[in-house]
Amino acid sequence: MEPTPQSATPAQPVQPPKAKSIVIVEDDPALGEIYKTRLEMQGYICYIAYNGIIALYFIQKSLPDLVLLDLMIPDISGRDVLAVMRQSTWGKEIPVYVISNLDEAQAPKELRKLGIVGYSVKANMSNDDIDKIANSILQPK
Repeated sequence: MEPTPQSATPAQPVQPPKAKSIVIVEDDPALGEIYKTRLEMQGYICYIAYNGIIALYFIQKSLPDLVLLDLMIPDISGRDVLAVMRQSTWGKEIPVYVISNLDEAQAPKELRKLGIVGYSVKANMSNDDIDKIANSILQPK
């Protein structure tokens, strides 16, 4: 039986999936731009914060799906950015992955207690690692 105009259901428009967003907290402008470019090529919306004050502003305003956090940043340290996030209603559930020049043994001990999803040392990372980190957190298989 063919549908009649009265019985046909109009097609609902298909909404594309919302792009995931990432706040990159990195005080090295060149490295921040590399991360941003690579992640945008993967389809993510990215914001770069070059210090802790701007990081907290972007995180609170955009409520990203992921924060990539350097520890040694100007104004407010990455550790303090994380602490403020975890004490707030808006930032306590946002996944945070730390990317730092500090070896994890040298990093503040309470990072894991504050709730990070991972830790990498910049010197040990290849260009592809930033993509793999974001994809493993935001597109788990």
